Amino acid sequence: YLYFTHVYYLINKGCHASDRSGRPLLLTTPIFYANGPPHIGHLYSALLADALHRHRERQSHKLTNFSLLFLCTGTDEHGLKIQMTAAAAGSSPEPFCDCMSAKFQELFNQAGISYTDFIRTTEPRHKRAVEHFWAALQDQGWLYQAHYEGWYCTAEETFLAASQVTERPDAHGNRHMVSLESGHQVHWTKEENFMFKLSEFREPLLRWLQESKAAITPEPFHQQVLHWLEQDLPDLSVSRDRKRLQWGIPVPHDSTQTIYVWVDALVNYLTVVGYPDTHHTWWPSATHIVGKDILKFHAIYWPALLMAVGLEPPEKILVHSHWTVQGQKMSKTLGNVVDPQACFQRYSVDGFRYFLLRQGVPERDCDYYDEKAVNLVNSELADALGGLLNRCTAPSLNPSGCYPGFSEACFPRVMDAHNRRGKALAEDYKLVSSVKHLPAHVSDCFERFQIYKALESILDCVRQTNGFLQRHAPWKLRREDPEEQQWQDTILHITLECLRIYGSLLQPMIPNTADKILTRLGVSPTERSLSNLNFLPRYYGERSPFEGRRLGADAGLLFPKLEKSK
Repeated sequence: YLYFTHVYYLINKGCHASDRSGRPLLLTTPIFYANGPPHIGHLYSALLADALHRHRERQSHKLTNFSLLFLCTGTDEHGLKIQMTAAAAGSSPEPFCDCMSAKFQELFNQAGISYTDFIRTTEPRHKRAVEHFWAALQDQGWLYQAHYEGWYCTAEETFLAASQVTERPDAHGNRHMVSLESGHQVHWTKEENFMFKLSEFREPLLRWLQESKAAITPEPFHQQVLHWLEQDLPDLSVSRDRKRLQWGIPVPHDSTQTIYVWVDALVNYLTVVGYPDTHHTWWPSATHIVGKDILKFHAIYWPALLMAVGLEPPEKILVHSHWTVQGQKMSKTLGNVVDPQACFQRYSVDGFRYFLLRQGVPERDCDYYDEKAVNLVNSELADALGGLLNRCTAPSLNPSGCYPGFSEACFPRVMDAHNRRGKALAEDYKLVSSVKHLPAHVSDCFERFQIYKALESILDCVRQTNGFLQRHAPWKLRREDPEEQQWQDTILHITLECLRIYGSLLQPMIPNTADKILTRLGVSPTERSLSNLNFLPRYYGERSPFEGRRLGADAGLLFPKLEKSK
């Protein structure tokens, strides 16, 4: 059965790959555990997914049906940890989860996360999907009952092997067994559970990853999963004694057991696409964005469970690292958990979106502190980008309030060795070439899950454009001189064209700021697609739809500078 399941996967993989442009795409964040309010790590996962979603939206001409693009997020609301946390808060689990889930929805709405569906694992549609998935596992013979014992980590909702735990003293000197990786306390647990025959999927999982090199990105995480698969892969306990865990979906036809919270949670990716009825339209065109702490669940348990019920693994798993605060891991004990909404008030929504996406490198943990965020936002958004827009749209420099004309005589397409034609310098041609190739480079960065590099490249071009403007100082040119006016107009035309490209490319990352740039330039909503930006057409001897067009209304500073903390 495993052999034919894997062959089916390979055949379908080839069929889907040949039709990439017309396929649906399901983008997912993890569903976030509702045992507490959201922090910046949760927001970062959602922002990465949102930027990928918005970027694909702006390239939607490549999709045969725009509705075949979904971004799904939500909350994971079952499990022992929530049952215990709710009790400690003097609440029952259901109203506790209602409150926490609402906090996530409020944050994501405020952050401008463009989700299509917000799934809660307490919804009836999800319970039906999980029960059907469980029945499929059982019908195929992948489940059996056995006595199971081991170290259980409630914080991570998983059993750990003896090699994964150690004894350590707590803050009061009391010694406890804890997870080596996370430091969370573990307890020895012994009960009768349903087991999933995970051990039989080691070879199919290895073949999948060896044949799908881009299935897990970035590469270090792909190697990490291969390393795990080189070790023993024990069978997985997929239920809990209902006397201990009442808050969860009961095992069908066995009222003594509750379905393991991770099996319950992972099935959400099928629930949102209509499993068990209409999921075939979407699956397996799924891209999961996950934190590195839940990689094993998504890259080993989830693909194995899918293979077991005759479905293919997800197409891609994009993995990111964590955020620290001034070099320390965020924790309630240290009191350094960062509230994203407080950051929105401090830096603005787009300011904080920009900071996280610009500084976040998926391969390694990234550090947040206020001075770092203020310096970045001020130097790159307020000064470099905002200053550029304000200078070239100011009435003192652009009194007509229009997109000025371009002179081929001032900026010829071909420059001789001594620059004897026109007024452009070698650095100016380098700028034009850089901006011309920028959209393709940014698109490539998105494909490689390197959004931070996309922003880095955009800002490099912004700095080059500021250098171009400073180099030629159009404010020093006399408009009463026709030749100087022509050159001034050409400088402004090129600068505005650069800004049009930057504004368009920034739409997935800082949508409100990008909208302000494009609106100020008079670029209509129908002219904001990334599919055909056509930079500086007049330079290439083509007509420009923007030349002579009135600029949009002046809405003030693009990005006011932030005050440094005292």
